Amino acid sequence: MKNIRKVIGLLFCMTICCYMAGEEKKNLNIVFIGNSITQGALLENPQHDAPPVKAALYLRKQPAVGTVRYSNQGVSGSTTTDFLPQTESLFPKVVRVADEFKDETWATLIFSIMLGTNDSAITGPNGAPVSPATYHENMKTIIDKLLVLYPNCKIVLHRPVWYSPNTYNGAKYLEEGLNRLQSYYPELQALVLDYSKRFPGQVFMGDTNGFDYFKAHYKDEYFPEEGYAGTFYLHPNKKGTSVLGELWGKAILNVIDN
Repeated sequence: MKNIRKVIGLLFCMTICCYMAGEEKKNLNIVFIGNSITQGALLENPQHDAPPVKAALYLRKQPAVGTVRYSNQGVSGSTTTDFLPQTESLFPKVVRVADEFKDETWATLIFSIMLGTNDSAITGPNGAPVSPATYHENMKTIIDKLLVLYPNCKIVLHRPVWYSPNTYNGAKYLEEGLNRLQSYYPELQALVLDYSKRFPGQVFMGDTNGFDYFKAHYKDEYFPEEGYAGTFYLHPNKKGTSVLGELWGKAILNVIDN
């Protein structure tokens, strides 16, 4: 009888422990905001291979993570100007998607943002070229509005990734654009520092490794594209989006662990 009681007690404890472990898992609702790279441009099957898909797959495999739902709001050619709330261009769709997650208090609402590639162009995309100061202000406007609408959300800002200095398709980027793109990184860092004081625990620096990684691996992990200045490299291929998605996933995991 004593042995039976011990076994029952042990099973009860195991059940409680399993229940508590399950309760500790973090459920996530993620809205990915970005341009063609986030969208998964040039991929044969972006619904299967775009970076947000790969980020969600990575997160679902993590012991600390439970349910992961997401929406890919990457729009080809878009800039921070296009996502400004006052333009009523792309921001309303972000709101519609986020509102679907708003009442799900059992999950953390996260906005994952990587913008800047098209802002950095010399000509072409809306608002380009966007100066570092204007990029800072545009990002701040977007973040401020998200924090007003979703006061319990977390926002993750990823550094825009590298592109080749001869990039020139319908839009003109070239070395000038690449230099401007790199000038946005300090602005993101400054934003995160500022929000850490005013909204602690809500706005974070996300991935910062992708830029250098793809600069070193672009021939294997970007699509070669023909442009006005020769073959250029701008969009990650299937292998590259898998890497980028995992980088985003790791950054988001780090945020929810803090």
